[in-house]
Amino acid sequence: MVQTNNLQQMVSLDDFERLASQSLDRNALDYYRSGAQDMITLRENQRAFDRIVVRPRILRDVSHVDTRTTVLGAEVASPVCIAPTAMQRMAHPDGECATVRAAKRKQTCMVLSSWSTTSVEDVAKAAAEIETEAGSPESPRWLQLYIYKDREATKRLIERAQDAGFTAIALTVDTPFLGRRLADMRNKFQLPPHLTMANFADQAKARVAASANDADSAAENSSGLATYVASQIDPTLSWEHVAWVKRVARIPVLVKGVLTAEDAELAVQAGVDGIIVSNHGGRQLDTAAATIDALEEVCKAVRGRVEVFLDGGVRRGTDVLKALALGARAVFLGRPVLWALSCGGEEAVVQMLDLINEELRLAMALTGCVSVKDINRAHVRMPAQPRL
Repeated sequence: MVQTNNLQQMVSLDDFERLASQSLDRNALDYYRSGAQDMITLRENQRAFDRIVVRPRILRDVSHVDTRTTVLGAEVASPVCIAPTAMQRMAHPDGECATVRAAKRKQTCMVLSSWSTTSVEDVAKAAAEIETEAGSPESPRWLQLYIYKDREATKRLIERAQDAGFTAIALTVDTPFLGRRLADMRNKFQLPPHLTMANFADQAKARVAASANDADSAAENSSGLATYVASQIDPTLSWEHVAWVKRVARIPVLVKGVLTAEDAELAVQAGVDGIIVSNHGGRQLDTAAATIDALEEVCKAVRGRVEVFLDGGVRRGTDVLKALALGARAVFLGRPVLWALSCGGEEAVVQMLDLINEELRLAMALTGCVSVKDINRAHVRMPAQPRL
């Protein structure tokens, strides 16, 4: 475990990653940090933010800056939310329980992965341990969902999440097969034997073990997770499955993994309640667009009919401001949460969220914005696009 005095030296989200890389074992570190193939999209997720120029406005009273907003109608203290990341107990023994407690303390939204190493019920219990001030909004919790070949198991997970107080389903739609993640293949990634996919009692669904002999494995050097996905996740995923999830769920349904105007329009026509612009953290299709580059295209297609969110590459308060200026309702952090978890559990996640939110407040003040509603398209200039 990282020493407390090291945490006190953190001044950026990148600092958490550097410290985490010193403490995590190779199996977990490579799983968390790697992307698909040459990891071009992974790197572009961050670099694309750097190419966007902020256009500040001056001589405005910014003595009081308010970062509060809403996501699907639920109030949150900031548009910085927590993305679903799998197997968090590889980063810290408290895993997803630490993350949800941090989210509740900071009054923000957390999305729990289907591949959590803590069950939906135990995550809900952990959230209930945090007392909030009277009148404070209840931090929303969403469940990220994969559709399994075992449709009944998928249905049961939706129902359990609803019963545990989760308020939306974020359906991942970009993973009919797992992207080719070279680090995991070299390591023959597997979930440590003392951990399971805790949302599933069936051992075939709960365990991720390295296997070179599985008939469904695409190659002998496939990672354990690739084998798991090939055997368990439904590759026939289509818009009919979105309609099925909407019929089963009593709560709003978002689709996660949209990168084009065409699919954004189809999502709206399918009646989804929100869209998350995501390329799975650069872990699926390499050379796909960076999410910030795809965001405005999606928002223009949606035309305000549903809320649009973004994940991927957000590391600075200015990144948050840029995403909101281009139409995102809020952004979701993935890897920074894992790095903070590995550095110091719940307290480090709180510290990381405090840090980026302070950066956001400063960015808002220096661009003349006193509320999230003030942030608009005029605050950014996109890089010139090359002519074809």
